[in-house]
Formats: sequence, structure tokens, C-alpha cells
Amino acid sequence: MLMIGLTGGIGSGKSEVSTRLASKGAVVIDADRIAREVVEPGTPGLARVVAAFGTEVLRPDGSLNREKLGGIVFADPDKLASLNAIVHPLVGERVAELQAQAAADAIVVYDVPLLAENGLAPMYDVVVVVDSSDETRLARLAEHRGMAEHDAKARIAAQAGREDRLKIADIVIDNDGSLDDLDARVDEVWDDLRSRAARG
Repeated sequence: MLMIGLTGGIGSGKSEVSTRLASKGAVVIDADRIAREVVEPGTPGLARVVAAFGTEVLRPDGSLNREKLGGIVFADPDKLASLNAIVHPLVGERVAELQAQAAADAIVVYDVPLLAENGLAPMYDVVVVVDSSDETRLARLAEHRGMAEHDAKARIAAQAGREDRLKIADIVIDNDGSLDDLDARVDEVWDDLRSRAARG
């Protein structure tokens, strides 16, 4: 099993890369998706979040208002740390379950937004960083997520800088170009990963 840590700043196009790798046969474990699952209504995770942040982080239907919670934690490092202390262990348990289900010869891609921030690079055989300029990322966040510029800048500022991510990269996927450029680069990276997996 070859364990790949895939990361990139918000708006870098990491999801586009993980989708393409999955279509090639990688087992993708998406930490963000799991992080949403562990705080769905009725879960112990959501109960802990409400105990820490109050019922104002809930929508009328009882689900987590992620935008409201994001507005609270991204403005306060201590509150962000409190949220992470609740969610990260639950995500870790679920990731371990999924990993145990993967085939012995699988290329397992862990889609981890905060890999650099949390010092997780040593956990993986290969770290792949999807890199885009801040200008490109701001434009994408406005266009695809309808995010106001000041919100987008706050999200970018809350994450590691580009240099910190690039320092831990074994492979860099430059994603400032077109989707065709991205397809071509992902093809190269997949060939590289398959040859690394074959070498064991």
C-alpha cells in the first residue's frame, strides 16, 4: 500500500486532483468529507461541538451551520484549536477504518487540507501539494463558492503559506493553468505514483 498525502490551500483545486486520481483507481480518503460526517445530526461529534460553541451554531433543522461556525473559529485561533480537538480524533478513527478496508496493493490518497499546518507529512510515503497563486485562489473562491473577498482572504490567511506547503512536497501539481493542463499533470503524477508503488 502506497500512502499519499494530498494537500493544497483552499481554492487550489485539490478536489479536482483527488477526483482525477480516484478515476484512475486510487482509493481516496477525503478528510473534509469525513469531518462533515462526524458532525452530522445525531452524532456524538455534533453534540460535543454544540457543548463547546452553543446552539447558535445549529441550523433550524438541527444540522451544523458550518458558515456560522467557520465565522467563529477562523477569527479566533483558540476556538479553532478547540474545534480541532473535537473533530480530529473522530476523523482519525474513521480514516483508520477506511484504510483497513483498502487492498494491500492500493494507492491510497488522503485528501488532507491542513496536512502542513498539523505537521502530518511524516505519516505518508509521498506528499503531493496542489499549488496555485493567491490571486488564482481568491478568484476561484469568489467564482465557485460565492465567497466575499475578505472571507476568502481570512480563510487563506488561516492556513499555512504556500512556502510552508511546498517545503513538505515530494510532488507539486501546479494548478494555475487550464483543466487540460491539470489533466496532463495528473497523468504524469499517476504514472510516477504507480512506479513508486511497484517498487514497493
